[in-house]
Amino acid sequence: MKEYFGKEMPKLGFGMMRLPKNEDGSFDEAQINQMVDTFLDAGMCYFDTAFVYPGSEEITKKTLVDRYDRDKYFLTSKLNAGTWAAKSKEEARKELEISLERSGAGYFDFYLLHAIEKDNIDKYDEYEIWDFVKEAKEKGLIKHYGFSFHDSADFLDELLTKHPDVEVVQLQINYADWESESVQSRKCYEVCVKHNKPVIVMEPVKGGNLANPPEQIVNAFKQSNPDATPSQWAIRFAAGLENVMVVLSGMSTIEQVEDNVSYMKDFKPLNDDEQEVIKQAQHILATIEQIPCTGCSYCTKGCPMNINIPSIFTAMNREMVFNNKKSAQSGYNNATRERGKASECIHCMQCEDACPQHIEITSWLEKGAEAYE
Repeated sequence: MKEYFGKEMPKLGFGMMRLPKNEDGSFDEAQINQMVDTFLDAGMCYFDTAFVYPGSEEITKKTLVDRYDRDKYFLTSKLNAGTWAAKSKEEARKELEISLERSGAGYFDFYLLHAIEKDNIDKYDEYEIWDFVKEAKEKGLIKHYGFSFHDSADFLDELLTKHPDVEVVQLQINYADWESESVQSRKCYEVCVKHNKPVIVMEPVKGGNLANPPEQIVNAFKQSNPDATPSQWAIRFAAGLENVMVVLSGMSTIEQVEDNVSYMKDFKPLNDDEQEVIKQAQHILATIEQIPCTGCSYCTKGCPMNINIPSIFTAMNREMVFNNKKSAQSGYNNATRERGKASECIHCMQCEDACPQHIEITSWLEKGAEAYE
């Protein structure tokens, strides 16, 4: 495999989306300053924000851009053309101007089309966003462009074949989702390798779930390395992949920053023995009861209530596997924001007829409605 740009970049990135706040809801600017300083002092340099992260670009300006020379860091932001973020071509294209104004950065080192999937790709095409970012690059407003992605490996292959000038792809990669049929971490990663695209990793700790994995996994980790936290195992797994440029961590406290940089400033990939421990953790996760949904979406094609069944089941599994009620509730809310709720199921049973896994979908939807509505 030929070399890709960014290969020598420090592997830890700072996701500016879960920043600490004061009791009144304002950002804890003093602590964020300390977090940014600690991160940069350790030799790290990549920061990630987005147009749709409330207040993120503004606090990035105050704590990073206004305090450090522009050549000391890389800054990424994102353009979201989804219907909930932009109502027109003009609104979508205006996001870059607004993001540059909010951040005061002058330019973005990386600019990503945000959260691309089959359900929203038509907007990125209709608004001619692909051409827009190329024009922005020619003007010097961005240095490199790519996209963050939430869909199948086959669709990713189609996109990278259609848009070969894409320079970077952001994927959800973690050891829990590595072989997931719904997330397809491994398969999507391998598509990027095929197209020689560097990968930015998001959700390496799976929204915090892998920071507090089931007790059996904690015990396996401690037996191998008593000093390493579960988050360390998760981030090192993702960062050790050959085509990974940087792994984002949405750090919320100075303690999290200190922990992450302690092992990432002199990063070493997992060795063979540690990889075996990860396989053990994956096996443990696979044995915990969960809804056996593969995310094929056959169930949704004829649903008269337009219920996003796979996404609801993904949310429910967050509580079943990781005992994370808050994350499950958030996932459920997202799955039903513009689609039918679980309680709206009319028991027509077409979904169960279509399901290749023979899941009792209507019964699980009833449990989901009871738990999250």
